[in-house]
Formats: sequence, structure tokens, C-alpha cells
Amino acid sequence: MQVRLCSVLLVCLVAATLVDAAPDHEHVHKKALLVRKHLRRLKKREGALKLADGKGDHEGNVEIFHMGKWGSVCDDEWDIRDADVVCRQLGFKGAVDATHNSHFGPTRPSRFWMDNLYCSGEEARLDECRFDGWGHSDCSKDEAAGVVCKQHHTTTTEPPTTTSAVRDSPRTRIGDSTKEKMSVRLIGGRVPEEGRVEVKFGDSPWGLVCGDGWGLLEAAVVCHQLGLGYASDAVQTNFFGGNSSHMVLSGVECRGNEPDLTRCLHDRIGQVSCPGSGENIAAVVCSKVMPDLVIDHHEIMRTAHLEDRQLYFLQCAMEENCLATGAYKLQAENGNWHLETRRLLRFTARILNAGTADFRPAVPKHLWEFHQCHMHYHSMEVFATFDILDSKGTKVAEGHKASFCLEDNQCMPGVKPFYFCANFGDQGISVNCSDIYRHNIDCQWVDISELEPGLYTFKVAINSEFKVGEMSFENNEAACKLYYTESFAHVYDCKVQRPGL
Repeated sequence: MQVRLCSVLLVCLVAATLVDAAPDHEHVHKKALLVRKHLRRLKKREGALKLADGKGDHEGNVEIFHMGKWGSVCDDEWDIRDADVVCRQLGFKGAVDATHNSHFGPTRPSRFWMDNLYCSGEEARLDECRFDGWGHSDCSKDEAAGVVCKQHHTTTTEPPTTTSAVRDSPRTRIGDSTKEKMSVRLIGGRVPEEGRVEVKFGDSPWGLVCGDGWGLLEAAVVCHQLGLGYASDAVQTNFFGGNSSHMVLSGVECRGNEPDLTRCLHDRIGQVSCPGSGENIAAVVCSKVMPDLVIDHHEIMRTAHLEDRQLYFLQCAMEENCLATGAYKLQAENGNWHLETRRLLRFTARILNAGTADFRPAVPKHLWEFHQCHMHYHSMEVFATFDILDSKGTKVAEGHKASFCLEDNQCMPGVKPFYFCANFGDQGISVNCSDIYRHNIDCQWVDISELEPGLYTFKVAINSEFKVGEMSFENNEAACKLYYTESFAHVYDCKVQRPGL
């Protein structure tokens, strides 16, 4: 009787438990449906774009949606083709400009989702372009990529979100905007050679300069104007104080060789818009000694030649995005892609440091990445770029030495080499030493497999994105003529100039 009673009680207890559990099962089922719905929504938004801090929905810093979070795009290798893809994805007809140095203010997302983008310009979405991989970046908040799109809006795949900011266009020279004398000073630094930049016009109070787009070119003008030498760093920060001061200048844009700030462009005085102005303050660090890289244009002309090489032998180079888009299309579509041949314009790049200080990578050593294929550490994301342009100035082929290995390959008599890439050694270029990348090294070329025979301009530029300060950038690019036939390439009449001309 006792056993039967226990059995009955057990059955009742199990039944009661099942009844009580039923609502929990229903709750879990509903929760699972919500999670799946949320995941579908996230998947649908994956790769969506928005522009932040522009004056309208047609411009701003680029932000991309990935893994449920918004992130920024780094300005390394950022150009008009990348900007075109962004603008078309957002429903515009194309791009007017590709901006750098957080032109629309420091990034708000703390993460960079994309770096070193290589778009052909034909992609429908930005995430279809080649890049270093989601979240792989060495960029800071003042290195955000941005765009200015053509203002003929059609349809959008993702409603662009912007923070409105009033800017005046076109920009004018500061000296043409006022008859008052302009004064400049550095305040808040630990030493006289650093601090936030303050300006005033006539007897008006001192005010701040907005950090939008503030870079080494602008900082170089300030340092020169104040007699403090050269710009070693340009930052957008409130580290040197100034939070309670008012902004008097925004949108400052210099070429870098102006005698003073009045020769630079800017937005209208007195109507300043500065997104994130509490921390978006232009500041500089000056130095009396600086490196000065000089490209050897004679060596380029002497060593340039063609080589046809199978993709099987170029797989390491493909990992570093050193080939043209056509090579990656072959890899994706052709099972025997490794048997296909690419035509390379090879040459030697010799770079001398003729300055008064060693040239060092902008990235600290603990952030260098080891490349298994080439067996060395990458110290700079972008050091040298190689571009071929047609008669209209349109880029028709390109190469680059991203993730450069910097070392002293050849020094002048009496100078002992110091920098070596091997065994995680320090990287750089000593004063009066040269870093030499010979024509037989991977990526020391331009892939011209799809280039039509003809006459072109061939440009080789070093430190072309002005990531590291120098005494002058006027000798960082060799601009040459290139005569190309189906079996011969002749590089001649090279001239040394500033990158970007």
C-alpha cells in the first residue's frame, strides 16, 4: 500500500512538473524566435553604410555595420574608387572626393572595421572590395576615411545617418577672409614645442582651431611659422586642454609649404562647425631635427623592366594584395588560376634619408605583424605606392609596398648600419643611409597585365600619405614617363616632386 501510494505521488509530482514547465517551454520557444528574427535583421544589415558628421547626407566619415556594431574605415590606401563604391551603395551617382585624416571629425565608433581597401570601382558594395580583414587595423581616431558624394540622390539601400554640421563651400584662403592681422601660438604643452593651436585676428580673443582633417601638412605650417622647426606629429585631441575655449577656425587645409596659416584654406571665420568639438582640437608637436626621405629617380629609370610570371610563384604577393584585380578574379573563377601568367613592371626603389634624424615607422613595435609567407614583420601599413596614369590623369594600374620592411641596406662612408628587419629587429632608416627594395623582391612591381600599350605617367611615391613627419615632402615622389608596347617598357624623364601633384 505504501509503495502504491508513493507511485501515485510520484506520478502526480511529474504531472505537476510538466504542467508548470509548459509555460517555460513556450517562453523559450518565443525567445528563440525573437533571437532568430534579430539575427536575420542583423544579417540583412550586414555591410550597410552610413556617413557621419557631414553637412548633409551626401558627405561624412564612412561607417560600416558588421557583427551587429558600427565601425569606421581607415584612410590607408583610401582613394576615389573606394569613395565611388561607398556613394553608389548609398544611392548617389558617384563620389566627388575621398577624404582623409578624419576630415569630418574624430571617429565616434572606437573600432575600425576596415583598413587598406582595394576597390576596382566596379563593386556594388564596399564589403565586396579587398581589405585586410574585419577588425585588422592600426589606425587612430583621427585617421578616418570619408567621402563627398554627388548630390543627386536616387534610392538607398540603407538610410544614411548624419550629424548635421554647417560648413561653407567653397573654401577660401584665411588671409583673403579678413583684413585683421592673424596671430598663432601653442598653449598647454609640456614643452614650448607642443600644444594646442590657438589663433586670433587683430584684438579679438584667442580661439581654437577645429581638428577636422588636421594633419602633418597643416602642422608643418604652424611649426615653421612659429620658428619651432618641423612637425613630428599632428593630433586632434583635448590632451593639451582648451575644452572651454571657443573655436574660431575650421576646415583648415594646407599644402605644407606655406609660410604661414593665412595662406591656407579654411571655412568662413566666425561660422565654425566642429563635430565633437570638446575633444576635436587641433594640436601639434614640433621638432628641430627630422628625417627627410629622398627617392632615387635615376635608379627607377635604370632598373625598370618587364617580367611575365605565373601566379603559382606569386601567391605570397597575392596575400599582400600586390596584384591587380584581374588576378583575384582569375583565382575566384578559374580552377587552374595558378597556371595563368601576369605581366609585371619591375624596378628598384632606393630611398635615402638625407635628414637630421632617423626615419622610424609610425606604428609602435608591439603592433607590427609577422607575415608568414615573407618571414618578416610589417612595420608600416603604407610606405610606398606605385601608380600608372593615362593622359587624363586616371589611374589605370597600381602597386604598393604595404607593410614595408625598413632597414639600412646601404650607408655613406663612416656611417654604420643600425636597422635590420631580421629576427624582429628595429626597423627604420638611419641618417645618410638608404633602404633599397630591389626589383627581384616580391611586390616591387606594378601588375600591368590588363594595361593597353601606349604612353603613360608612372609615379613612385614614398610616405605618400604623410603618416610620418619629414623636413620636406617635396622630394618624395618620382613622376616619370612610361612608354609601353606589347613586349617592351621604357621608363624615362623622371622628375622628383611632392606626392599628389
